[in-house]
Amino acid sequence: MNERLKNDFYIRDITIVAEQLLGKIIVRKYETGIEKRFRITEIEMYVGEEDLACHAAKGRTKRTEVMYSKGGSVYIYLIYGVYWLLNIVTGKKDDPQAILIRSLDGIEGPGKVGKKLRLDKSFYGEDLGSSTRLWIEDEGQLYNYTAHPRINIEYSGEIWRNKLYRYKIEKALF
Repeated sequence: MNERLKNDFYIRDITIVAEQLLGKIIVRKYETGIEKRFRITEIEMYVGEEDLACHAAKGRTKRTEVMYSKGGSVYIYLIYGVYWLLNIVTGKKDDPQAILIRSLDGIEGPGKVGKKLRLDKSFYGEDLGSSTRLWIEDEGQLYNYTAHPRINIEYSGEIWRNKLYRYKIEKALF
């Protein structure tokens, strides 16, 4: 049986959480009561105010406020007026960092992830440790991964654009 991740999983350094988040299972319980499970296959890290690709680089705003909370909260935002993107806040309070869920098994792209999970603004600030509609489970499997530059962040400059902060699952370790 899979075990739900507790909030202390997320209240650690973002790189540790990102490595261990790959292969975990996102559970979405829909309004109908049906639960669906999806394996996380690709993520991107946004490491705080110093990271020029991170929304927190512009400081604390109404939009980014949840990034300043403790790990385990959902940071969700709308892009192109159409897609809700799912981010998992990591680290300690007042240290804004988050992991974008880029892909799930069979679902490529963060916009498609939000659409499949039927996310909306009501998920902003959701606590993954206690939510009854969205959480992450561990089935005990670890995965190899490859590291790549992040996508669609040309505005952040060459240094931040070339950081290997995007991880893609490769294969199970056992």
